Amino acid sequence: MRRTERYPVQRVNSLWQLYRTVPFPKVFRNVLVAEIGRFMPFFPLKNVLYRRFLGMEIGHETAFAYKVMVDLLYPERIRIGANSILGYNTTILTHEYLVEEYRLGDVEIGNSVMVGANTTILPGVRIGDGAVIGAGSLVNRDIPAGVLAAGNPVRIIRERK
Repeated sequence: MRRTERYPVQRVNSLWQLYRTVPFPKVFRNVLVAEIGRFMPFFPLKNVLYRRFLGMEIGHETAFAYKVMVDLLYPERIRIGANSILGYNTTILTHEYLVEEYRLGDVEIGNSVMVGANTTILPGVRIGDGAVIGAGSLVNRDIPAGVLAAGNPVRIIRERK
């Protein structure tokens, strides 16, 4: 089970009420910073942008590949350890806006984690140290340390040595 907080909404769907939950200036700033970061080829500068302007916790020598998409509404709920790699076009979400409610959850990625290209990480998920996530995975549950996991939805393939 993912660790998410649930917030019911009234009348219309939760996304239509977005700016009641997140201020527009914050979203606008986050969009600008995230889009610059997606195309930034210099890893240390990208990490500084994400730390300073989005409030993310990012360990030393963590690398966000080209076009990694971080959550635009609550990026401060993302924590990534040191020496990790997030592959091309990976998406990290800390929110889910549904018709009758919205959910928020922290995403915690450990040290020395490798996330393959085109992976989606959902809110409320923890990925343990040294885990490897295969390309194209949907990470909808916690992944223990030191395992190889892949698939849609993700499943543990084997323990790593």
